[in-house]
Amino acid sequence: MRKIIHCDCDCFYASVEMRDDPNLRGRPIAVGGASDRRGVISTCNYEARSFGVRSAMPTAHAKKLCPDLIVVPGNMKKYREVSAQIRDIFLLYTDAIEPLSLDEAYLDVTGSSHCNGSATLIAREIRARVRKELGITISAGVAPNKFLAKIASDWQKPDGLTVIHPDAVEDFVLRLPIKKIHGVGRVTAERMQREGIRTCSDLRRFTLVEMVQKYGKFGNRLFHLCRGIDERPVSSDSSRKSVSVECTFSEDLGQFEAWQEEMVNLFGRLQERLEKLGDRYEIAGAIVKVKYADFSQSTHERSSKAGRISEFNQLLQQCWEKRSDPIRLLGVGIKLKDLRAELGPEQLPLPLRYRSSLST
Repeated sequence: MRKIIHCDCDCFYASVEMRDDPNLRGRPIAVGGASDRRGVISTCNYEARSFGVRSAMPTAHAKKLCPDLIVVPGNMKKYREVSAQIRDIFLLYTDAIEPLSLDEAYLDVTGSSHCNGSATLIAREIRARVRKELGITISAGVAPNKFLAKIASDWQKPDGLTVIHPDAVEDFVLRLPIKKIHGVGRVTAERMQREGIRTCSDLRRFTLVEMVQKYGKFGNRLFHLCRGIDERPVSSDSSRKSVSVECTFSEDLGQFEAWQEEMVNLFGRLQERLEKLGDRYEIAGAIVKVKYADFSQSTHERSSKAGRISEFNQLLQQCWEKRSDPIRLLGVGIKLKDLRAELGPEQLPLPLRYRSSLST
């Protein structure tokens, strides 16, 4: 039986800004881009959320919902530093850490001897250390698997701790609303509710075959999750799956020539990022994403071994042919294959004396 903790900082970027500027506390604030530059909200505090402000919302719209909203420009260097400090605290308790982003991670403390092996007490200590040493709050969920731990961390936000004991899993999952399952979006949830499916208990009426017929590959995962089953291990491998760059424009781009011009600029930035990755990765695919004025988006991708600009141009052409309306955002990306993961553990080099004897 695993002991998994999911730690999730409360409105991370905003919390760091309020910590560094006490005058912001108790006031609606958001971290993001300026409204006159078509900026987007990265995150906001709970005071701002009470007005309906949400992450990924255009700053201009957020200001309409909350006229007194204070928008602070982001400082990624500072957030990364705080994230590294949080990770140092995690490492006091376990090496099995799977970061999901700067502000959340899974921890496997199954074999930890700290706090007499109690995952609940470890979670309490971590939250107390983060508050005392870093001045921000973190919510945590403790459960026998990743699926339940992540749900638990959100159960009593902000600054909460929820524990799902192994003997309580069945009762907890039976009452769990299907919209709480990661991967069940608004459209899928509405479809399920029309069919009378509101909780995991309702999902259990269907066999595995029926679930796959209804929901495709996701149906297989749903079949297990609605029973509280999640065998995924906490993976501490930090390999990257992709690298990308994007740009939101101050004015919509309506001509394909303008799309191509911006794509060339983004391609140059993408190459710079790829060069920093070194020889560990191999290119596996190319991706182009466009977002239209109505915030709908379209993504086209293809397998690729080189990531040539001609390939990105072809993908961009496909986006244009599918819908030639003005766009507010353009992004390009590369899918990566981790060569180190495929090769397995690296062979250690032989000491010099052995290499010399082999060569003679």
